[in-house]
Amino acid sequence: MNEKQKARVAVLLGNFFFGTAVIAVKHITPGLLSSLALTAIRIAVTTILFWSLYAARPVKMGMAKKDFMLLAFCALAGITMNQTFSMRGMSLTSPIHASLLILTTPITITFLAAWFLKESLTALKLVGLFLGISGGALLLFSRDLSSVAGKQQSLGDLFIIIGAISYSTYIVSIKPLMAKYKAMHILQWVFLFGAFISLPIGWHDLMIVSWSAFDAISWFCLVYIVVGATFFAYQLMNYGINKLGASVTGSYIYTQPFFATVASMIILNETLSLPKIAAAGLIIGGVSLTNYKK
Repeated sequence: MNEKQKARVAVLLGNFFFGTAVIAVKHITPGLLSSLALTAIRIAVTTILFWSLYAARPVKMGMAKKDFMLLAFCALAGITMNQTFSMRGMSLTSPIHASLLILTTPITITFLAAWFLKESLTALKLVGLFLGISGGALLLFSRDLSSVAGKQQSLGDLFIIIGAISYSTYIVSIKPLMAKYKAMHILQWVFLFGAFISLPIGWHDLMIVSWSAFDAISWFCLVYIVVGATFFAYQLMNYGINKLGASVTGSYIYTQPFFATVASMIILNETLSLPKIAAAGLIIGGVSLTNYKK
């Protein structure tokens, strides 16, 4: 297996972690701990792991003082806000809805890049934006009160979209820094800043968690979210970006709904409905058009 094949496997595995993590979130929130507590744990532990890697193999980062303010803003948008809204949304909506709505991220990136970075909006991109927004709206207003989705599903869908917008803001804002520093160093700093913001927000909820109520499956879900779907997944995606490039790695986001759907149908007995299939077609079509290059 050559380097590119290894990178493709790594990216697939990273998206597998991202897609199936929704089910783990559904299992432990909000019954065992709140989404705020889970976000605080996820960010704090990942920060410790990232900086432990740095301690084991210290290298000069060369971060300029003038860039720390932008790093802090990126941490607020891409770590704290993204994780807070996404975790809350996942706890309220169905895994299939969550994974499909996460696909709106490339669409919102296109819109924000055109607004802030003055990137051109072609006719194809405009059609793609319309299709993607239509698919998101279809999911948002088609309430599917299945066994894994409750009465607050529409609110959960909205939170997922806010999380996607927050992450898109992070991607657009971090772009100048990506040209200057290594991706690993940027991740170390944004997670550190994110931990300082998220821990105080989730501290109260952390203090009231009944850890004795966690069984083996619940502990596995927590570790899966924190270590698998955050620490390892980010490493795998960075490896893919390094070997395949950002655009190729980003295209693998389409696999997340597939992994989430199959896992939901096997583990949670969730069913595919016509609105979900139609929304999937609209969103995937929209993402394809907004990222189309000759």
